[in-house]
Amino acid sequence: MTAKLRVGIAGYGVVGKRRRAYIDKHPLLATVAVCDQRLGVDGTFDDGVRHYTHYRRLLEEKLDVLFVCLTNDLAAEVTIAGLERGMHVFCEKPPGRDLADVARVIRAEKLRPELKLKYGFNHRYHDSVREALRIVRAGELGKIINLRGVYGKSAIINFESDWRTKRAIAGGGILLDQGIHMVDLLRLFAGEFVDVHSMISNGFWHHDVEDNAYALLRTANGVVAMLHSSATQWRHRFSLEIALERGIVVLSGILSGSKSYGAETLTVAWASEHDGGDPREQMTRYNQDPSWEDEIADFADAIAGDRPIVNGSSGDALKTMQLVYRIYCADSAWRRRWDLTDEVREP
Repeated sequence: MTAKLRVGIAGYGVVGKRRRAYIDKHPLLATVAVCDQRLGVDGTFDDGVRHYTHYRRLLEEKLDVLFVCLTNDLAAEVTIAGLERGMHVFCEKPPGRDLADVARVIRAEKLRPELKLKYGFNHRYHDSVREALRIVRAGELGKIINLRGVYGKSAIINFESDWRTKRAIAGGGILLDQGIHMVDLLRLFAGEFVDVHSMISNGFWHHDVEDNAYALLRTANGVVAMLHSSATQWRHRFSLEIALERGIVVLSGILSGSKSYGAETLTVAWASEHDGGDPREQMTRYNQDPSWEDEIADFADAIAGDRPIVNGSSGDALKTMQLVYRIYCADSAWRRRWDLTDEVREP
């Protein structure tokens, strides 16, 4: 492939601009147009990139690749529109507001099997996560016994707008917005969960979406995971502990644009018969975040080499969304209140 792929970005806020920085660094990709209603008027930036206020104008461009960085209510709609116009699509998480959105996308994807569709489950590309996964899969510490994950921040509202607090736009609250990353990682390390119990609450911020989700999960072979997704975590926190037969792996902190989750570290402890509960351990600190660049490079390589999407496939997105909705629906009061379902017609 010699000519660069022509890229359009639907949604040119903080995330869209950050994506563009790494798109334009890649030798196979070039941003030619963007859209965002906040731009006010259609026109051309000083660097020659065209800009529009509506995604329909963007899709009139001759594009090879579409990045979707829009609100949840538009994610599935614009992803489908891009696929129908013959574009490879990269969509930010979550893939939609609900399971029906994801099923509609997959049906559209099946009609264009030559196209690549990838979802932005960015945490899989952090160096600490990749090294933890290597250690666990190598089997040097034995099989997983249990996992404990906490991902939280101090509010659902972000610095751009408050759309994440509105169910009609967002579809869900802190679990769907941020906690979905932890749900995805739990699946990545432990596999699929068959038993799900939960308590869901919006008792502090009183939006029509949840501000806390507490879940207890179990796989068919007995691995148990505990999850707390919170919008009342006053000091922002990311933590995933993985207990294994002969040691423990602890992910703490995550490098992010806000720099508010602390240092990204990976601690490994090797249990022994005579350690007295104080095993030998080693901590690695990560000072660079290659995840955004590596994620885009993985997508571009899949297009150029015509190979399947491994991380962030539509199948992964569906299974992660199904688990999110099983967590919602396991709280019977929450399920009845919002008339939720964890069932989806086969895409």
